[in-house]
Amino acid sequence: MILVRNDKFEITEENGKVYMLTYSAGYPLKEFDSILRSHPRLKLSNFSILKNVLATESTSPVEIGRWLPNVKAEIARDKMSASIFVYETHDYVLKNKEKLTQQILETIENEGIVHGILDFDISKIESGKAFLIAQGTPPVAGTDAQITYLPKPERKPVIREDGKADYYDMNFISEISEGSWLGEKIPATSGKQGENVLGEIMATVPGRDFPIRYDKKSAYEVEEDGKTVIRSKIAGVLDDVKGMIGVNRHLPINGDVGVETGNLEFDGSLSIRGTVSSGYTVIATGDISIEGAEGVSGAKLIKSIEGDVYIRGGIFGLGSTIIEAGGNIFVKHVNEANLVAADSIHIGSYSLGSQLSAHSIFVDERRGKIIGGRAIAKNTIVTAISGNRLERRTDLIIESVNKQERYSSMQEKATQLNSLQAEISNHEEKIKNLLPFLNKMSKEQIATFEETKQSLTKLKADALIIDREVKLIMDEMRHAGKEEIIVTKEAHPGTYVQIGKKSSLLSKMTNGKFLIELGELNV
Repeated sequence: MILVRNDKFEITEENGKVYMLTYSAGYPLKEFDSILRSHPRLKLSNFSILKNVLATESTSPVEIGRWLPNVKAEIARDKMSASIFVYETHDYVLKNKEKLTQQILETIENEGIVHGILDFDISKIESGKAFLIAQGTPPVAGTDAQITYLPKPERKPVIREDGKADYYDMNFISEISEGSWLGEKIPATSGKQGENVLGEIMATVPGRDFPIRYDKKSAYEVEEDGKTVIRSKIAGVLDDVKGMIGVNRHLPINGDVGVETGNLEFDGSLSIRGTVSSGYTVIATGDISIEGAEGVSGAKLIKSIEGDVYIRGGIFGLGSTIIEAGGNIFVKHVNEANLVAADSIHIGSYSLGSQLSAHSIFVDERRGKIIGGRAIAKNTIVTAISGNRLERRTDLIIESVNKQERYSSMQEKATQLNSLQAEISNHEEKIKNLLPFLNKMSKEQIATFEETKQSLTKLKADALIIDREVKLIMDEMRHAGKEEIIVTKEAHPGTYVQIGKKSSLLSKMTNGKFLIELGELNV
């Protein structure tokens, strides 16, 4: 088929290939562009070949390119889209709309394009340019499971001033009624399948599932409106049980701990509306809240094995009171008492002649005072004032962590924890296997069964304590080298500052942040 013929050359097409026979050399290459525009289906191999052919008279036709189909479909590599190319002039397209439209539809069908075919206006198609003709439906990934827990109020001291008096106030106990909402899980979704332009199904990625963690002794799960909802089995106080949300047993004491109650020891949390009388002891596994405005005077021992201790008023220790907490201690002020916390001690007003020991110690940075006694921490001590004008000896001490020793200790405790967990699993398996035969057991067998249950309870309590100790060691190691003592207003002479093995007894008034710089204490 002859495509072009003039006095300079002849262009023909045969079996999809385009040939040129040059009669007379010298046809300008630039002018050849008009020929290409009028023949959009002509696809040159490269301009170098064309240039040589135009510059040389030939005796036989030379292949210069290909003759494209007037309609061509192209499917993307991912098969999610397809485009149409029309190789005809715009005038031709306008004059042959119906014919070309039919060709396009036949081309789509021949290529197997069956999904996502778009409507098109053929008059808007530009010659040789891709025109989107089909769009696949991408798969929709599933959403991850969403878990929400009832937040435990942040135990952060609030010191308010009314111009006459200061007081220490906290919302310490979060009471929970039976059946209360503790959390919920919206399940992961499977997502939605997609489909490419060839009609092939595109698999989706389901959302990730996560377990909802809660203490099964004090809470249960139920399906509500397509969600897994956690509710309280018992009335008590919101608690953290081995890193899981739960409800601890709660014993409220409406008055004082004293002659009427005797010493108290309780597996759960205690809230005491009054005070703890002189010489009496209170021990609980959970939190202890003493809400009497007068505080505590002369109590023998107040100890929370796993939780926090909160004393709304102050402590008048009379040189004998001991306050211990597996977590934090919050108190308005403390006189001549011994406070030990695994985590932090927070004091609203002052510490006078007392022994304080914790991971961190915070006395109100605006007006708090540590006067006399010793404050020993592993990471941070903060106070507004240390010592007094009488230069009373006041020790502020940071016991720096020996990383090697603490790492060895952590490994040892981790080994103990693994051993305990193995024992716990064995005990749980024994109890599970014996439960079906409980009604058929003799008295001696029942007694053995109960002993196994008690042993399991003790093992779990021991594991919880060791797990807490491991976490504290890890925290100490993370903060090693960042220890600091901060006195925001007045560090009086007589204040003894020590961080690790470096120490100094202040001989003049100063303030600021004391830490180790270039191996020395910056006093």
